[in-house]
Amino acid sequence: MSNQDRPVERAAVCCPGLLDAPLSEHDAAELAPVFKALADPVRLRLLSMIAAQGDGEVCVCELTPEFELSQPTISHHLKLLRQAGLIDCERRGTWVYYWLLPAATDKLAALLTRPAGDRVA
Repeated sequence: MSNQDRPVERAAVCCPGLLDAPLSEHDAAELAPVFKALADPVRLRLLSMIAAQGDGEVCVCELTPEFELSQPTISHHLKLLRQAGLIDCERRGTWVYYWLLPAATDKLAALLTRPAGDRVA
């Protein structure tokens, strides 16, 4: 599936920003696995590498050499990012290609963005 064939993801607002109101128990439970996935330096770097791709997707064969980790370990980290809803993938022959799911990162950005004009401490 090419980038043009993928449905356009829209940022879904799951919850108000942190400065608007405290998170509900449900929203906190929904977001915790995403933040847990991002709390690992390898996964954070993988997400950054995937997001930075000019054509929108990257082969696992391009990601693995950037780390001093085995291919199965990289695949495990990618699986956790997928389970958190941050990326998706598609197998093409021997290789798996990954791309960012912008709606997920847009949701995080909306949650963490403070309203314009707010005082910075």
